[in-house]
Amino acid sequence: MATEVASGRGNSKIGKRVGLVYDERMCKHRTPDEEPHPENPNRIRVIWNKLHSAGIAQRCVVFSAKEAEDKYILPVHGKDHVNLIRNVSSKQYDSRRKRIAARLNSIYLNEGSSEAAYLAAGSVIDVAERVAKGELSSAFAIVRPPGHHAERDEAMGFCLYNNVAIATNYILNERSELGVKKILIVDWDIHHGNGTQKMFWKDPRVLFFSVHRHEFGSFYPANDEGDYTMIGEGPGAGYNINVPWENGRCGDADYLAVWDHMLMPVAREFNPDMIMVSAGFDAAMGDPLGGCRVTPYGYSVMLKKLMDFAKGKVVLALEGGYNLASIANSALACMEVLLDDKVTPGSTEAYPFESTWRVIQAVRRKLKSFWPTLSEELPTKLMSQITPLPIVISSDSEGEDEEVAQILLDRFPEVLQDIIQPLSALKVNDSDNVQTSSSWRSDFSKVDIWYASFGSNMWKPRFLCYIEGGQMEGMQKECSGSMDKSPPKEILWKTYAHQLFFGRESTKMWGPGGVAFIHPKSNHQDETYLCLYRITFEQFNDVLHQENITGSMDFPLLDLTGLSSVQEKGSITLEAVKSGCYRNVLYLGKVHGIPVLTMTCTLSDVEGFKSGKFPLRAPSREYTNTLVRGLVEGGLFSEEEAKAYIDEAASKSL
Repeated sequence: MATEVASGRGNSKIGKRVGLVYDERMCKHRTPDEEPHPENPNRIRVIWNKLHSAGIAQRCVVFSAKEAEDKYILPVHGKDHVNLIRNVSSKQYDSRRKRIAARLNSIYLNEGSSEAAYLAAGSVIDVAERVAKGELSSAFAIVRPPGHHAERDEAMGFCLYNNVAIATNYILNERSELGVKKILIVDWDIHHGNGTQKMFWKDPRVLFFSVHRHEFGSFYPANDEGDYTMIGEGPGAGYNINVPWENGRCGDADYLAVWDHMLMPVAREFNPDMIMVSAGFDAAMGDPLGGCRVTPYGYSVMLKKLMDFAKGKVVLALEGGYNLASIANSALACMEVLLDDKVTPGSTEAYPFESTWRVIQAVRRKLKSFWPTLSEELPTKLMSQITPLPIVISSDSEGEDEEVAQILLDRFPEVLQDIIQPLSALKVNDSDNVQTSSSWRSDFSKVDIWYASFGSNMWKPRFLCYIEGGQMEGMQKECSGSMDKSPPKEILWKTYAHQLFFGRESTKMWGPGGVAFIHPKSNHQDETYLCLYRITFEQFNDVLHQENITGSMDFPLLDLTGLSSVQEKGSITLEAVKSGCYRNVLYLGKVHGIPVLTMTCTLSDVEGFKSGKFPLRAPSREYTNTLVRGLVEGGLFSEEEAKAYIDEAASKSL
């Protein structure tokens, strides 16, 4: 599949042959009018130049690429898709190539795209076969276009063919005589490997492990497929593992915590014969799309830990990574591990984010029935070691993520100094409206409030999902729960003079159908039933985060000053939650001297509902059933009366 152009020499370990694939022909794939684009030919050039100047390439077995054959691509991609990629660079497509690309998700095409796609897939097939046969100890394929987003019938996310999936299928199904029966795919690209996941969804021979920014489905590819609840199906159930970051800015400590407490235990139990790494370097510090901060040291440690499995038979295939200096340095760090088992100098004195431990716990709980090694609870002392987010308001757009990444890069020495200190040494200026996670939680846990619910949380088992974690029937997502999982100290019911109504086309939690709101302004003609839960102010903040899907619970959305302010003003809009449905906190008075708070839409949102900007929608059957159960079990109504109460609210105009 390839031509060997140089023999390895000078390896520190006798008999260790590390493969390296680079081919300038893959640089012919570029934007048609030379427009700037993050996925450009310089990505692989800078890696090759760095490895060559460092003397790494000279110590490897270097190959130029040869195109993959259609017969090895077709088991993974549909015939129409293969026909398109094979022919799209030909003259017959000159007049419609741009239109085809425009219909696809984040794809460009030019006269060099077909050849580059076939070379990339063929390169990964070739080195994977050589590693499986024992001709090479390990290998790195410096290829483009990347592959892990490409699905069976669709190119997307800069990816034309799914290089790693094609090579994995080839080894398992075309070269079964090589004795590779189980393959671990580790995808550490910042984006979820949606294409690879789908290829092996039902295949227990492939353990797919992806750690990525997800932010509750808002980060590219912006769907729920990267959620930790997506575990595979049928015989493949439990063999698909997603670790979805709730926020950006994750670094070495976060990734290594996932390695030590998720990937390593499962890998030992799975015991792969070979490892394929979708090696995207867009989680690296300074990447314009990733917004995270993994260092070359972090990548080298992650790879070194993987080398302990499958007798070191590891193949890296380049995926994303768009900061040229970062991907070159990260690739160099990985090659030093492959050649010499040498970890790049560095240290990880920082702790993971609180959200990292929360995600790890959720993934372990979801998969412990498939992997007994995950059944043991992690020590509380371990999970109490956390670092606060250096920038507390998470962004909602890639443009903001790029800005955050640039700020971190520009302030790297200052930010790094803050990050690498142990948590106990962190100091926050009292004049700043920012608190470390441990300090605010300790203070807020001593303050009680009543949380008043008028929607699905009126049913106690549903509300407890926000406290203890979990998922009830009809819910589309599992809740992470509060850090303090203590149940409410007291529950009571009251009526308030606010109009209940239902709006929004759909929500991530309940799917299609409206959800409940109350009008922020009171009206003596209205009467709405609310269930009041006496919980801590800390727990209320965690409920606020979960209701508004902020992407992190490392900081309070409403602090103690805000609690005083909302009691004076009657309501307060959470500035840190620009797009949340429930970002308006209302004060409803006091019960037994304790403030009663609820959360609803803003007055401007109400005007949006009135004007048609936001749809007024009746609730779905599942959502309605949850409200009915809350009202009935609360002793307020019979089932028929509860349904009539909801129907009346849904039909009443604002």
